[in-house]
Amino acid sequence: MSDGRRTRTQVCIIGSGPAGLLLGQLLHRAGVDAVILERRSKQYVLGRIRAGVLERTTVDLLERAGCAGRAHSEGLIHAGVNLAFDGSLHRLDLAAGSGGKTVLVYGQTEVTRDLMAAREAEGLITHYAAEDVEPQDFDGARPFVTFTEGGVRRRIDCDVIAGCDGYHGVSRASVPPDAIRTFQRDYPFGWMGLLADAPPVEEELIYAAHAHGFALCSMRSPTRSRYYVQCPVEDRVEDWPDDRFWDELRRRLPEDVARRVETAPSIEKSIAPLRSFVAEPLRFGRLFLCGDAAHIVPPTGAKGLNLAASDVHYLVEALSGFFLEGDAEALDRYSTRALARVWKAERFSWWFTSLMHRFPEDGAFDRRIRRAELDYLVGSEAAAAAFSENYVGLPF
Repeated sequence: MSDGRRTRTQVCIIGSGPAGLLLGQLLHRAGVDAVILERRSKQYVLGRIRAGVLERTTVDLLERAGCAGRAHSEGLIHAGVNLAFDGSLHRLDLAAGSGGKTVLVYGQTEVTRDLMAAREAEGLITHYAAEDVEPQDFDGARPFVTFTEGGVRRRIDCDVIAGCDGYHGVSRASVPPDAIRTFQRDYPFGWMGLLADAPPVEEELIYAAHAHGFALCSMRSPTRSRYYVQCPVEDRVEDWPDDRFWDELRRRLPEDVARRVETAPSIEKSIAPLRSFVAEPLRFGRLFLCGDAAHIVPPTGAKGLNLAASDVHYLVEALSGFFLEGDAEALDRYSTRALARVWKAERFSWWFTSLMHRFPEDGAFDRRIRRAELDYLVGSEAAAAAFSENYVGLPF
């Protein structure tokens, strides 16, 4: 069409979260054209508060994308994490247990901001507030995506559609039910999260197991902290005024740590349910699922953003092979390669969640087993090494 309602690209990416933006940037650097569609506004996307622990492999991908400068200058390198239980703090040396690897604390919002800025600097196309997005004909060689922009129905013809639009997005929902299989576990609790301009209580993260439930002490910078407490999944944010949150957080920490918690008015509060979810396969003709559209992990293991980046790595390799080398079989390998790493991360996140949280059905036996597991984890070099290997991120 000559009126601009119909355009063409090689890859149409649905979703402008970190997965979609990172995919678009890496494809651009590889010489593959991509257009991004996002149903929300740019401001909304940047306002989402999410994870903040980056594996080394994720940082490597940001470097390849030319978007790691601010992460390196402002991010916090962590070589260990702390486990708190029975009133004591135990540090696990991640670097010692993983051959020198570390993680980088840098907020997902900042990752998104950096990728957006790079995309805009390159003059690449992103359609925000794209309504009624529909991936179509992806079971053939000429897929296309339709959407509404400014009241006008538009169409993007492409060779490949990448569904990076999250758990509730249209991409996975467009797959015929008989072509996809899903695996899911919903946990009987959520995380009440609070963001505050207060210095972190500890230089490295604290994961706390307590009779009243799990707690996590994290951070976004040396002056901004992110704290969480386990809560009933049916709770509302209104049930958690700041004073109640701070009291409950301190209750679940060792006394010497609790005394050092500096409080401040909350900047943001939210409750997140916890679930484990995987969809198989990740390819449906010319539609490929990537990131939260394909899988969800409970946040305990800090794997959500990193697993999305892992998918992007495998998908970039597949699409580069297809477009640049004419290797159609590269597309076939994406789902198998990505899912192998997905399930390992799902296992670690499920295990760590099960270890650190209090479950409604817990009995005396369950509590003793968890206590023995924690003792083993902090007392065994082999157990600590296995934990560290998974926490810093398995290799691609």
